[in-house]
Amino acid sequence: MHLSELRAKIPEQLYTILEKDINELRPAQEKAVRAGLLEGKNLLVCTPTSSGKTLIAELAALSTIISGKGKAIYIVPLKALASEKYNDFRKRYGHIAKVALSIGDMDSADNYLSEYDLIITVSEKLDSLIRHYAPWISMAKVIIVDEIHLLNDPVRGPTLEVLITMMRQLLKNTQVIGLSATIGNPQELAGWLDAELVYDEWRPVRLLKGVYLDGEIEFVE
Repeated sequence: MHLSELRAKIPEQLYTILEKDINELRPAQEKAVRAGLLEGKNLLVCTPTSSGKTLIAELAALSTIISGKGKAIYIVPLKALASEKYNDFRKRYGHIAKVALSIGDMDSADNYLSEYDLIITVSEKLDSLIRHYAPWISMAKVIIVDEIHLLNDPVRGPTLEVLITMMRQLLKNTQVIGLSATIGNPQELAGWLDAELVYDEWRPVRLLKGVYLDGEIEFVE
């Protein structure tokens, strides 16, 4: 699918930014569009690293923001990753959307975030914001959960599971997009999220498996 096929489906401001670097969508991105990404459908995207998952999230988030439908929240597992995403998104989209980073004080509602469009945060912080009744959360129309396979993590998993459950109860008409490169039970997780499963094995660089011994690698066919 060529990017030009999305011109009528996404805001012109977003299209102008994307066309500078993208001519054709990657397989997972095309599958996500066909599965209802731009129509507000919940999606679980399970594809290899560097296969284009982040752009799927960006398409949903920025389309929603620019069209005036509401805010987008991007949840990542680590503060360092949140800072990285914040810098990337602000550099690319800062002139068309207000991007904020919220990873600090766990005892604050961060009311200033009501002035921002795209909020990058970690699950523990968002959980705290909900418990402090942050009023702007009701304005969120897209929730992106990066590394959603961490639901299975004994430390972060329970918080993330409760967080997703609360968000779905509080925000009935909000689109949820889960992203992961490794999910052992994608169909089951997609069912729990009431989401369409976007599964693809394409990767930009071929992955080879082999055994290293005495300075030589024997690759498995």
